[in-house]
Amino acid sequence: MDFTLGFIGIVSLLPVFFILMIIASFDTGFPGIFMQQRIGRFGKTFIIYKFRTYHTKTFTKSSIGRWMRKTKLDELPQLFNILKGDMSLVGPRPDIAGYYDVLQGEERLILELKPGLTSEAGIKYKNEEEILKQQKDPLLYNDRVLFPEKVKMNLNYYHTLSFKNDMYILLKTFSVLR
Repeated sequence: MDFTLGFIGIVSLLPVFFILMIIASFDTGFPGIFMQQRIGRFGKTFIIYKFRTYHTKTFTKSSIGRWMRKTKLDELPQLFNILKGDMSLVGPRPDIAGYYDVLQGEERLILELKPGLTSEAGIKYKNEEEILKQQKDPLLYNDRVLFPEKVKMNLNYYHTLSFKNDMYILLKTFSVLR
């Protein structure tokens, strides 16, 4: 299902990809793609693709970048990660090293799942950047509040894994993006 829907998404959105790539390249520097190592299934790293939203020289978020992040259009290149088999449509959002890869005990079950383009935690915290901006110590808040909550939600997803649940999460994602 992931490969088929990912392929259909890429083919049908190809004109959008080209336009956003050109815009991101002019706006933030060539190429308009951001690549970063993330933790994947079984704790193995992979390179995630996104449209670049920060200027390469000033390291500030561009106005177009803010819009792409708000609409989640910056994440469209992750459809290529799905085609490569690094990601799934639904699963825990991939994080940088130092989070999922250092989980202990039952929480490590999350690493048995492919990271996803969307998840219950991703939907709940779709405005995570705004939440963190409002905190006195954003990193501490993430480490003590947001990340533990995401772990609980992702463990629940692991224990209730089903095609029906994935369809529900996909539909919920589309309704939230409107």
